[in-house]
Amino acid sequence: MSDTRDGAPEAAAGSDPAADGGHDPSSPSTHTVRLELVDEPGQLLAALQPIANNGGNLLSIYHERGNKTPRGRIPVEVDFEATPERFEGIVEALRAEGITVMQAGTERYAEEITLVLFGHLIDTDLSDTLSRIEASASASVADVSLAAPQGTEEVSSARLRLEARSGETAEAIAAVREIADEKELRVVAPLAGVEA
Repeated sequence: MSDTRDGAPEAAAGSDPAADGGHDPSSPSTHTVRLELVDEPGQLLAALQPIANNGGNLLSIYHERGNKTPRGRIPVEVDFEATPERFEGIVEALRAEGITVMQAGTERYAEEITLVLFGHLIDTDLSDTLSRIEASASASVADVSLAAPQGTEEVSSARLRLEARSGETAEAIAAVREIADEKELRVVAPLAGVEA
């Protein structure tokens, strides 16, 4: 004999995702992306446009105007609703627009790498070097420390602390080495996959 409520037979346990606390994968859920924006007018709107254009329903925006990243950019956290499929499209659209995505949902920069660059860092545009490292999508520049004891005209060094996605440390180091080779800079980096 089955239990009934309001005269209807009760569904078997697990047959209805809503009844057992499960989540329908095709329904929207809340997602968070953490972005790093250039401190220029219109950048926040430019970052929100790919979310809206790809079916995201904005819930909240936390714009940390007074708390800049080491590269002088502004961290912004955006919460929105979207289906899992649309969420992936939104993240891809943000990156396609050149927006630095520091964290997307459960995707986190979980591994930290410290390396040193030597050479004519100022003459070869250190800002461009950092932007290109960020654009590699394997790492985020968490901290930069520049030393130019003989002035900006001579050889200088920079200590970079990078945050890489879990399992992508080798790719992040390879991207830095490629950029450094092009700019005739030297890199001192840890061996990938070796615990310090």
